[in-house]
Formats: sequence, C-alpha cells, structure tokens
Amino acid sequence: MVSIALDGPAGAGKSTLARAAAEKLGYIYVDTGALYRAVGLKFSREGHGTELDCDIEKILEDTSVDIRFIGKEQHVFLDGEDVNSLIRTPEISMMASAVSAKPPVRAFLLELQRKLARENNVIMDGRDIGTVVLPDATVKVFVTATPETRANRRYKELTEKGMSVNYDDILSDIKTRDYNDSHRAVAPLKVAPGGIVFDTDDLGFEAALDSLMKIIEKGVNQ
Repeated sequence: MVSIALDGPAGAGKSTLARAAAEKLGYIYVDTGALYRAVGLKFSREGHGTELDCDIEKILEDTSVDIRFIGKEQHVFLDGEDVNSLIRTPEISMMASAVSAKPPVRAFLLELQRKLARENNVIMDGRDIGTVVLPDATVKVFVTATPETRANRRYKELTEKGMSVNYDDILSDIKTRDYNDSHRAVAPLKVAPGGIVFDTDDLGFEAALDSLMKIIEKGVNQ
C-alpha cells in the first residue's frame, strides 16, 4: 500500500490539499486531527479544560472514536455520534492540542491510524504522521505557512460557515498551538526524517495542489 504523510501546523492548508490530492489519486483521505478534536470534544463535554486535571485513562476507557466514509467524505464518530460539525471551533482546536500532548490519548488513537494505512492507499495528515504514526510512509511532506496567513485562512473558513469569530483571537490561538505542538514532550511537531518542506504561504489553492501532486508523483515513482 502507498502512504502519503502530510504534517504541519494548524491552518497550513494540509487538510484541504490532502483531501483534494486523495480524490485525484483515488486514495483514502484520513484527517487525523479530527480524531484528536473528537477526543478533545469528549473531555470538554466531561467538563474539563485544557489543563486536563483528570483521570485521562479512565475517561478513555468509556470513549469510542471511529472513522466512517460516507460517500467520499470522512466522518468522525464519538461514542456513536457523528461529530463532524461540532469539532472545528477554536475552543475544540485548543482542546485537541491539549489532549494530543498526552501519551494515553496518542496510544489510544495510534492503532486506528495505522490500521487504515495497512488496509488502504492513504493520504494522512496531522502533526506526527511522518515522525511517529507512519515513519515508513512512501512520501513525507511538511506543509507550512506563516501564522498570519494561516489565521487569515481559518478566519475565512469559519466566517463562511456563519461563525462569529475574531481574527486576533484566531492568530493568538494559532501561535499558542504552534508553541504547544512543537514543544510537547511526546511526538512534537517537526519535519520528519526524509521529509520535504512545502511552504504554501504565497500559493493559491490550485498552484499549491499542483505542486503537491508533483512532490507525491516524484516520491511514489522513486
């Protein structure tokens, strides 16, 4: 099976690019960040904040996270509920960052991610796909852009969904999450060995997708 690992910070465009590339290639797209967001939603519903001052393993014992593909779209189910429409808020983004720093949560989701890659040709995006989840991925790409560019993209995405958000708050959240993700003790955000750094800062979507497809094609055919 062919596996394409796309890592990078929040808002770099990796999920949008990965979804489009997977459709072109006929691969399964796996948004691993959505899995962590679902776990973050669970802890939020349990009344916990980002400090996670609770028995994490006990809560995970009563937690079910699953990916189902409805048509060509990935849907994430938390305890049997489709939570796709509930996990893209800034609050849940911060909760996702918090839970992803916890070893029990990473272990909880690791086998699900690897199982998908064993059974399908996949494009998988996240924070530690090339470094931890799929260290032997066929192609590893680190997608990045400046915090300001990423904040603009997230602001546009959320306002188009009708959400009332503030650009400065989003930028602050992104900078905080960048720091947390890159400085955590477990599976920090970084370029994987053999990974290709792909800066999307000055690229529109079509140009970025075209460049990504060329990177993938070259890596797969090596």
